Amino acid sequence: MLNHDSNQRLCRVGPDDAMGLAMRRYWLPFMAAAELAVGDDPRGVELLGERFVAWRDDSGRAGLYHQHCLHRGASMRLARAEGDGLRCIYHGWKFAVDGTVLDTPNVADPKFKERIQGRTFPVREAGGLLWTYLGPRAQEPQFPHWPWMDLPDAQRLITRHVEECNFVQVIEGLVDSSHLGLLHMNGLQQSGDVDLGFAQKVNSMQRNLAPRLDVQDTDFGFYYAALREIEDEQGARTEARIAAFVAPCCVLNPNGDIATFVVPMDDERTAFIHIFWSETQALNREPLRSQHLEFIGLTPAVLDAFGLTDETLGRADRPNPRNHFHQDRAAMRQGTSWSGLPGLIEEDVAASVSAGALRDRQHEMLSIADVGVTRLYRTLLACADAVEQGRAPLGIGRGVDWSQVQGTHGVLASEDWRDLIARRQETESEGAA
Repeated sequence: MLNHDSNQRLCRVGPDDAMGLAMRRYWLPFMAAAELAVGDDPRGVELLGERFVAWRDDSGRAGLYHQHCLHRGASMRLARAEGDGLRCIYHGWKFAVDGTVLDTPNVADPKFKERIQGRTFPVREAGGLLWTYLGPRAQEPQFPHWPWMDLPDAQRLITRHVEECNFVQVIEGLVDSSHLGLLHMNGLQQSGDVDLGFAQKVNSMQRNLAPRLDVQDTDFGFYYAALREIEDEQGARTEARIAAFVAPCCVLNPNGDIATFVVPMDDERTAFIHIFWSETQALNREPLRSQHLEFIGLTPAVLDAFGLTDETLGRADRPNPRNHFHQDRAAMRQGTSWSGLPGLIEEDVAASVSAGALRDRQHEMLSIADVGVTRLYRTLLACADAVEQGRAPLGIGRGVDWSQVQGTHGVLASEDWRDLIARRQETESEGAA
């Protein structure tokens, strides 16, 4: 459990909060690159308790500007995207994506604009996403290069949805393997009938509801291992599913081809970005795209119906804690649904959001099943401590080889689960050579 002060320190991400200062030291994804096209109107972005505006100039470069104009604070959501820059409608000041002031038409001195700089932030486009760094410019870290960034768009599927709760609550579910066979019981039972790689990789989790759990600290965060003793028609074996938590808000799924970024919009709302990829299949092309999204529950129709889009989040007519997420109690009584909720994503959202927008951890009763959750708390708080003490947080300046950081799964013989990671890394290195 965490006392009130530690819990606030863990969860609050504003510009003056310890965790907020730590998270600003990392490159964070904020939207899919395909969502922002040349000629589009400026798009609002909410990140770490602040508001920004994203746009592309006529050469295709993406920019991120603080919502309030440098001059007198008018909202840049109202600005005009004009060719090489973004122009405030109040007095016409115009800014390039790098912050260069291009025009100040209400100021007679032509050199005035050379002495000031717009409130823009560095933006990178990689892996189908737009990323930004909001920390001190002098401490900007090296941009992480993940292997999936090199794949063609057809082999990389990106989704984003939003949830009405703190980011830590969402990440907790990603380092909690023991809930999968219970909360997602119906989905796992159906996975054997679905001809998708994702479904086949998670099918056996329903056969052991109490896996042995272990963690290993790393330079980037930690590895979290769930070990299940399985006995079925294929024989007896130990299956290992190993996730990697990468500070400050990324989890690499044990399937080995999913990265999830849980990015705080503010203290009580979170953006959940999935990247699914395949070395061989066109996941982002039909029919695989629709099949994949339908099985997991990430189709636009599902996200809209469950209130998980920017437009529907918090609407009273969508499932929410006040209407018990439209839970189907009749189906639960009839035995046709364990949770009374329609799919995997809806189940995860209901579990996280029902705990409260920023849940109180003073009275939680953790168990051996929660070793990943307790390590998550410790890791995030260590990041906040490091920045406050003038040190770099985890993964910054440590020379991490991002090509070797991954989730994985497999069957263990007599070896330690850590050997499975080493084996996967060796295979990846040989493939790259």
